[in-house]
Amino acid sequence: MDNLWKQTVLPFLSLFTSVGTLLCCALPALLVTLGLGAALAGFVSTVPWITAVSEYKVLVFAIAGVLLTLSLFLQWRARHAPCPADPKMARVCMRMRKVSWVILGVTVVIYLVGFFFAFLAADIFF
Repeated sequence: MDNLWKQTVLPFLSLFTSVGTLLCCALPALLVTLGLGAALAGFVSTVPWITAVSEYKVLVFAIAGVLLTLSLFLQWRARHAPCPADPKMARVCMRMRKVSWVILGVTVVIYLVGFFFAFLAADIFF
């Protein structure tokens, strides 16, 4: 796989699928839990396709989980890959690695929050 794909594209795909899980499943549950049903009604009337996506939340979370796991595996495997010998390019390489780890960290947090509210919060709070 191309290095650009492994270090940038796959983490961003993971980020966007995790945001998708947050929007489709976690945000509505969070709004209802906090007693903001009117805000949820406004959200659903503004973005009506969100209810169709929510019907497939298991599939959405499974795809996001697979992409996230693949991203983490590829990032972990490339952690000791050599950077270019040129000092300027080496700095860019190291910066991109750090940015990639930050993106993956944010993605994992978003995914876990979405998973909690989509699958666990109803059993805990209600």
